[in-house]
Amino acid sequence: MNYIVLDLEWNQCPYGKEMENKELPFEIIEIGAMKLDSKKQCVGKFTRLIKPVVYKEFHSYTQNMLSLTMKDLKNGESFVKVMKDFLEWCGEEYIFCTWGSTDLIELQRNMKFHGLEPLAQGPFKFYDVQKVFSLVFEEDVKARRSLEYAVDYLNILKTATFHRAGEDAMYTMQVMQKMSYSDMERYYSIDTFQRPKNRKSEVYAIFEKYSKYISKEFSSKEEAMADREVASTRCYLCGKPARKKIRWFSGNGRMYFCQAYCENHGFLKGKIRMKKVSEGTFYVIKTLKLVSKEEALEIKQKQEEVRKKRREKRKNQTP
Repeated sequence: MNYIVLDLEWNQCPYGKEMENKELPFEIIEIGAMKLDSKKQCVGKFTRLIKPVVYKEFHSYTQNMLSLTMKDLKNGESFVKVMKDFLEWCGEEYIFCTWGSTDLIELQRNMKFHGLEPLAQGPFKFYDVQKVFSLVFEEDVKARRSLEYAVDYLNILKTATFHRAGEDAMYTMQVMQKMSYSDMERYYSIDTFQRPKNRKSEVYAIFEKYSKYISKEFSSKEEAMADREVASTRCYLCGKPARKKIRWFSGNGRMYFCQAYCENHGFLKGKIRMKKVSEGTFYVIKTLKLVSKEEALEIKQKQEEVRKKRREKRKNQTP
């Protein structure tokens, strides 16, 4: 198994969002990666510049951040050629390690735009080093630090500038080398650029303190929320159904919450994120987490707030 520490640089439309190519809002212009073996030893490096075909001028933000010129990129190679070389370099068995989840999304979006075969037929596992850093070193569930912050926090020697793909991949690798693979595995992430195609390929993952379910696609939010598997609240510790004390509710149609109770393990907080696909369909990412009685009460309070807002809205609409 190879561990591919990946970093990308990309450009966007210099003339504003209204002028961008909707199929490719961010065009990759540089790929950098480091290859690690099972002992976290670096066994290879990959860096390539890519000649742009969509945005042939720099966005001001990109130009200010990167030490690159458009002349440099004009001497680059095509995205298709670089990707074929990169995937061959990765080897037969590998797992991606990135700083955040965005790079993998944009990599696959660029591959789709250029007509390349997808990385996978459905969701796949990867390591988000940014997330694992916050959980392991700062014990913070929500914080997402910059790469430079992590380098300083771990007293890693700065031997190169930031915001170039090769250098950022190197720094991400050095942060990762301060972690154990067991920590990485405890907090692995799941990429959902390719969604489950059917019920059989849906994702059920159990982590240390919560479970995650990724559904197949549905034609509407209503169809998704009416689905028995989507609405279920099984305890991830014992596998038994947890009785809903507060059924699924939402204030905005994107986030849904519920409260359930397992006779063996206590209160569960349920959260559903409703994700819209560009084709107009929807899929669900559901998490269930054991919580204290006090935390469970917060769900009830959130439900009351939603009800109050709806009452006020109906009142204001009454002639």
